[in-house]
Amino acid sequence: MTTHPRETPQFYLTGPATCPYLPGRQERKVFTHLVGRRAAGLNDLLSQNGFRRSQTIAYRPACEGCSACVSVRVVVDDFSPGKSFRRVLRANADLVGAMGAPAATAEQYCLFRDYLTARHHDGGMADMSVQDYVTMVEDSHVDTRLLTWRRRGPDTAINGRGQGPLIAAALTDVLSDGLSMVYSFYDPAEERRSLGAFMILDHIRRAREMGLPYVYLGFWVEGSRKMAYKARFTPQERLTGAGWRRHE
Repeated sequence: MTTHPRETPQFYLTGPATCPYLPGRQERKVFTHLVGRRAAGLNDLLSQNGFRRSQTIAYRPACEGCSACVSVRVVVDDFSPGKSFRRVLRANADLVGAMGAPAATAEQYCLFRDYLTARHHDGGMADMSVQDYVTMVEDSHVDTRLLTWRRRGPDTAINGRGQGPLIAAALTDVLSDGLSMVYSFYDPAEERRSLGAFMILDHIRRAREMGLPYVYLGFWVEGSRKMAYKARFTPQERLTGAGWRRHE
């Protein structure tokens, strides 16, 4: 009889559910658990093969008759911000980011609730409680960081920290070949800043400084307005049945 080590990943398939991206479609996902001493290495391997992490679960779409969800990653060394992205960087030049341990706070949760109410009030995360948020941020067996952005203060050049209320935050995994943006949110009242784009630009900068070749953006879905912004960050690689393929 064949035996398997306790930490050998086991994969499961969810039942059909309504697709959140394309109307009239059903989605299914294949998933496994990311726990134990092998979790970080498994997260690396699965991320490079199109999986995403949510707490201690790694998943990817496994929909019958549909392959619209495509994993995308930005090629860091070849990325150069165009005119519109340079405007975004200028609009946020007064912000300074910090990368720290994934520790939840009441301030983060308040910003998270404001973001959901304004942008995703009918989404699957709309009813998340404080404890749900703490679990999302802190329940990880892999190398996870929490990035936060605040306005620059008079002592920022000395202490490297921003001041004032939290403007934006991102939960990010550090992989062997890149940064993987797990979830991000921001102050919806600061719409003029294009904070979603700014956080991706700042991740690209950080990845370059860390010597990491990619920033993983998750799934891009052609025809979905929710996902259209990801196609703007080029050059990028998209995962196909024949492997990662470059798109300019």
